[in-house]
Amino acid sequence: MADGSIFADESGEQGFQSEYYALTLVFHDQSNPVIPMFEGYEQTLRNAGLPNIPLHTSPLLNGHDAYQHLSVSQRKRLLTYFLSMLFKLPVQYVTLIYRKADYTTLEQLGLRIKRDIVNVVFDHLELFQSFDAVKVYYDGGQSLITQAIRGAVEYALSKQAIVYRQGSPTDYRLAQVADFICTVELTARKYENHEQTATDERFFGTVRTFRKNYLKQVRRHLLPSQ
Repeated sequence: MADGSIFADESGEQGFQSEYYALTLVFHDQSNPVIPMFEGYEQTLRNAGLPNIPLHTSPLLNGHDAYQHLSVSQRKRLLTYFLSMLFKLPVQYVTLIYRKADYTTLEQLGLRIKRDIVNVVFDHLELFQSFDAVKVYYDGGQSLITQAIRGAVEYALSKQAIVYRQGSPTDYRLAQVADFICTVELTARKYENHEQTATDERFFGTVRTFRKNYLKQVRRHLLPSQ
C-alpha cells in the first residue's frame, strides 16, 4: 500500500474575460521515485547556464516576472528541458477544458467541473482505492476549483483517506508539471480551433511541429480511458 497524490493547476481566470477554462490533474503513486528526475533536470539547467526558476508557463511564454530578463531562446530551452524531464516521470494526468460561453454562470461551470472530476475518479476507482491516502495539492488560488476538487474527491472517496495540502508550484515540482501540461493541452485546443496566438507560434511553431514536439510527448502520460 502507498499514498497517491493529485496535483491540480488551472488556466483561465475565474471570471468570463478569457474564452477557455482548463484544469489539469496530475496523478502520482508516491512509491514511484521522482527525485532523481528532478535532480537530473536541475543539473541540466546548471550545465546550460540557465536559472532554476520554478516553472510557470504563462509568464515564461510572455517574458514576465522571473523570466523578464531571459531571451526567447533561453525560455525555449527551459521549456525543452522541462519536457525532457516530464518524459521520464512516473505520472499520469487528465485535462478538462471548457468554453466559458457554454455556461451562464460560474456556478454552472463549477458543477460541471465537479461532475467531470467525479467521473474521472469513478472510472479509475480501483486505482484510487488502492492507496492508504490520497493527497490533494492545489494552491487554492481560485475558489471555483477548490470547491469542485474538494466536493468531487470527497464524494467519490472516503473522507478519511483524503489529505489536503497547499500545493504551490514554488514548493512542488509536480505542481509545475500540472501547470506545464495544462498550458500544452489548452494550446492544443487553440491550434485545433485555429485560435493560436503569435506567442504560441513563436514558442511552439506550426500545428504540426507543436503536435510532434510537445503534444505527442505530453500525451504519453495521459490517464487511459476506462
